[in-house]
Amino acid sequence: MARIAGVDLPSNKQCLYALPYIFGIGKTTAKEIIVKAGVNPSTKIKDLTDDEVSKIKKIIENEYKVEGDLRTEITMNIKRLMDIASYRGFRHRRGLPVRGQRTHTNARTRKGKRAGIGIKKKKKE
Repeated sequence: MARIAGVDLPSNKQCLYALPYIFGIGKTTAKEIIVKAGVNPSTKIKDLTDDEVSKIKKIIENEYKVEGDLRTEITMNIKRLMDIASYRGFRHRRGLPVRGQRTHTNARTRKGKRAGIGIKKKKKE
């Protein structure tokens, strides 16, 4: 099992499909990394040599921002928007959709579970 950027990659998957398990690497980026490293994309992770794994690690460390660094950057960007009181920051703060979606109906993913209307507590006699 190869460990790259603090993530254990599944050993029975091909390189092209295992690299996206790392936060910040998608299928296209994985393909670019594999081409730069000179590895066959259909090679399974368990069949990679130590040399090939180290090439992939080096490319990811030097050229891409992944995992913790990327998560930190995204969090800081959102925090900056909230601090400067921009419209997007305000939407983040209130937990509403940020990118212009309608909220009259839908938007349940961002707004959370519906608040019940007309639910009364029974009186104890």
